[in-house]
Amino acid sequence: MAGLEKLPVTVITGFLGSGKTTLISHLIKNAGGRRLAIVVNEFGDVGVDGEILKGCAIPECPAENIVELSNGCICCTVADEFIPTIEALMALDPRPDHILIETSGLALPKPLLKAFDWPDIRSKITVDGVIALADSEAVAAGRFAPSVAAVDAQRQADASIDHETPLSEVFEDQIACADLVLLTKPDLAGPEGVAAARALILAEAPRPLPIIEVAEGAVDPRVILGLGAAAEDDIAARPSHHDGADDHEHGDFDSVVIDIPEVGDPADLVARIVDLARRRNILRVKGYAAVKGKPMRLLVQAVGARVRHQYDRPWQDGAPRHGRLVVIAEHGDIDADAIQGILFQPAAAAE
Repeated sequence: MAGLEKLPVTVITGFLGSGKTTLISHLIKNAGGRRLAIVVNEFGDVGVDGEILKGCAIPECPAENIVELSNGCICCTVADEFIPTIEALMALDPRPDHILIETSGLALPKPLLKAFDWPDIRSKITVDGVIALADSEAVAAGRFAPSVAAVDAQRQADASIDHETPLSEVFEDQIACADLVLLTKPDLAGPEGVAAARALILAEAPRPLPIIEVAEGAVDPRVILGLGAAAEDDIAARPSHHDGADDHEHGDFDSVVIDIPEVGDPADLVARIVDLARRRNILRVKGYAAVKGKPMRLLVQAVGARVRHQYDRPWQDGAPRHGRLVVIAEHGDIDADAIQGILFQPAAAAE
């Protein structure tokens, strides 16, 4: 009978830098005996998150169970990539007990749920739950809520703009689709910030939602795996700004991949990324760098002008010592030459 049971899938969504990869890394290491498989849907041309997760691989979730899909939104490549990937994971021996899907930070989750109605997998897969991660500090600051003047002041200054921003719509759609919300980085938000973020999320949610504070992805897997939500069966209860549309657009955002040589000082790289975010309205920078004289790879994660970095693992033998950054912004703010100029010209001037 076990072979007839539907394989549970958990969709992990959340805005840029909310902590999805950190959460999945924790789940991999604390799976409670479950055999996990991971699908990472990157935005851009390089699989940074997938490479990070493969570095966390253990016998219960070996590297071959971690798949990156980087050719666009998975709900837009259902037949070509998503369905074959799910079928390949189900065919693994031993078969996974649970599949985790990390969406792009810019993804709308509802179209992904609709993909699970595809005939080839409809009878074999169930969406155990949709977990939405929300950065406490960012939500409390109102960055994704158009009703907060501090967030939308520049946009409101343009009299021709009377609609919600794309960023707000993404955030609201993720909350509306969720079965559970994880408030991440509560230490940065503080008690008042967490309370404000919680209130905002509850106000946006179309139904009562459990909200849990989580620091560094440390949450008991029993809390988020095994929800039994069967989300594919109640799509109508998960409203979206894009309901009724024949498809959904991703033209609001764009990305570029920047290769960077070895850096001498991580603080200098951080300063350049901060400068880039402020001058080019960059939403997200993620990737890694090689630091001269250091055997470990430097992992870099930035949300706007807030940059976090840490050494995550040794460079593999024979691997070229150069870095790679994915830069994401709203369409129109991506200019590869300008971005490279900001990242590289200060170093050239210093030399």
